[in-house]
Amino acid sequence: MLLLAETVPADGHVLVLGAGGGLELKVFAEAHDGWSFVGIDPSAQMLKLATATLGPLASRVELCEGYIDTAPMGPFDGATCLLTLHFLSAAERLHTLTELRRRLKPGAPLVVAHHSVPQADGQRMRWLNRYAAFAGIPAADVPNAVATISNRLPLLSPEQEAALLQEAGFDTVELFYTGFTFKGWVAYNPAQCAGP
Repeated sequence: MLLLAETVPADGHVLVLGAGGGLELKVFAEAHDGWSFVGIDPSAQMLKLATATLGPLASRVELCEGYIDTAPMGPFDGATCLLTLHFLSAAERLHTLTELRRRLKPGAPLVVAHHSVPQADGQRMRWLNRYAAFAGIPAADVPNAVATISNRLPLLSPEQEAALLQEAGFDTVELFYTGFTFKGWVAYNPAQCAGP
């Protein structure tokens, strides 16, 4: 929210990809009463929960079931995609990031955060084990938890993540958060867009 608020105007329109149960939308809406939102999520059940979570704030939020291609073209003053991209392959991630950028106004920010780990020999598993310990997973369950994350998520390195944001057309990419395997970046749509 702090990163969005640096450039999103008081009457800004914000896209939230991976809206889930609406907690992120609720925090944004409570803090910025002039902002309106579009929340996208593939789960109808989660969007129903988001409506309940938002309560009276739901009047400022349009919820859409689907993926990035379902999202209106905007243009939006800012966007977020939290704890979502690590589920996508590199190709799907690039498509999603490119489509997010296309929906942003010139100079608008995109905030992303998700799992990202070094890929060099031994580093991937070492960082996943560290994450499991930090998350408080019981020692007996750590090997299974780490194997599940490693096998089910197409994790990329932080360098690969930044490169994908740049390849998607963002001209400024800044790491703002790192906590074990979680990383967060803020990226900006070029101030002068040449088109899609």
